[in-house]
Amino acid sequence: MNWQGITVGYALTGSHCTLPEVVPLIKRFTDAGANVIPIVSQSIMTTDTRFGTSNEWQKQLRELTGNELVSSIVEAEPLGPSKQIDVLAIAPCTGNTTSRLANAMTDGPVLMAAKAQMRNGRPVVLAISTNDGLGLNAANIAKLLVAKNIYFVPFGQDNPEAKPNSLVARMDLLMDTCEAALQGRQLQPVLIERYLYA
Repeated sequence: MNWQGITVGYALTGSHCTLPEVVPLIKRFTDAGANVIPIVSQSIMTTDTRFGTSNEWQKQLRELTGNELVSSIVEAEPLGPSKQIDVLAIAPCTGNTTSRLANAMTDGPVLMAAKAQMRNGRPVVLAISTNDGLGLNAANIAKLLVAKNIYFVPFGQDNPEAKPNSLVARMDLLMDTCEAALQGRQLQPVLIERYLYA
């Protein structure tokens, strides 16, 4: 696919252990010619973990995209009227974000960006990473699986023995899923044996 002229909203939420895997994927989009707008949750803006400090992640996102971060509801709201984003990827998409999106709660920049994108009838791609995907969040995932203009990066259990409720997307399939979503189709299969790729 020719990504020249395509704007990708790349939203990150607080599955901090997944950031080392997903942040480098931004380069795949920019190398292909896409304009990438980084959108970050409050957790990304304020939390230092063993996987990296907030300042380090913010710096890396700016360098990879050449754009400033969208880090507040006020900054995310204009994304709707401007119709600036062609496809929005939320990677990683935590259980908290999944729950809020499924229940129409807009309390942060990532969710505002998703609401703006759905308002325009444009694709939202979710790369889930949650410890309760087969627990209480299963109902929210089910709601989103049948929602219009929402697409999932193929996902599965990442550690069925130790964490039987945990689901994680095949993050390396993010770009393929976004390409399919721009064509109005869900990349298949959606359910995979994720732990085989860990």
